This record gives sequence, structure tokens and C-alpha cells, in this order.
Amino acid sequence: MTNARTEGSRAVPSTRGVVYMHCCPSALAPHVEWALAGVLGRPARLQWAGQPVAPTHLRAEATWTGSVGTAARLAASLRAWPMLVFEITEDGTSISDGERLAYLPGRGFHRATTSANGDVVVGEERLRGLMNRARSADDFQHGLTELLGTSWDAELEPYRAGGDGAPVTLLHQVV
Repeated sequence: MTNARTEGSRAVPSTRGVVYMHCCPSALAPHVEWALAGVLGRPARLQWAGQPVAPTHLRAEATWTGSVGTAARLAASLRAWPMLVFEITEDGTSISDGERLAYLPGRGFHRATTSANGDVVVGEERLRGLMNRARSADDFQHGLTELLGTSWDAELEPYRAGGDGAPVTLLHQVV
């Protein structure tokens, strides 16, 4: 957690996270930077590299700092391009849990609460709902894999491996 900022009459802690742009057509790279800049309030210049899993596409990673909820706003800003593959993380603060938002074409968004070490955390209410809906052990297992985002992780893993050793850009939100 970083410093707090004032929003109205209350202090809102700042947080940080990472944008993992796993797969982006090269023609869209400037548009992605503009979308991120629109949320962060300052230019976003990413260090793009080739994505080995999709040779005609690019990948980039950028750390960001901003207010709680910035990860969701960043993800929403990228919705206009359903061909992108990305993940955005946000660290927890004194008033919020961490989260990870993942997007894959054809699968859509998966949003999960995360612990301090990045593990997905499934809340009590979601588990109780699953227990009430599941009619068999197989139903429960399938529901649990959905809650954990297992299918998203399996599809994202080749893209993640393509980023090992890639440069990381630092982005900060104007407050």
C-alpha cells in the first residue's frame, strides 16, 4: 500500500498493481496505451515486445499506482477490443481486498479476490451458494474450478510464459 489521498471528506488509500497485456495486435498497441492513460490521467508508454505464442502480436507489462478500484477501471477501458488477452492485478489495502481480473477472447472476464501472496480467495457466501446449487460431487468440483478461474489460468499460462524476462513499465495515476 502506498500513501492515502483525500476523496471528499475521507482519506482513500492508494494501491498498486500490474497490467499484463499478454496478447495485443500491433495496430492496437497505441489504443491500449491511450485507454490506460485515460484511466491513469497521464501518458502510458509501454515497452512492447513480441509474443512468442502469437508471433504477429505484442505483449507488455506495466506496474501502476492509483486509487482503490483502478484495476476494474483499467479493465473496463480495454473492453472495446475483445481480441486482447490480459490480466490486471490490484493489491489489497486497509479498506479493500486484492483482486485479479483476467480477460480472454471467447471466455470473457474472470474477477477474483486475491490474498497478499496472490492466491485466489473464495468468500464464504460464494462457497455457500455453490454448496446449495451443486447436485453432485461433480457439480461441486466444476463450480469450484469456475470460482477459482482454473479455465482462465490454463488458457493464460502459455501467454504468461512468453513474458518471462520482459521489461516492465512503471505507470502512476495522477491524483
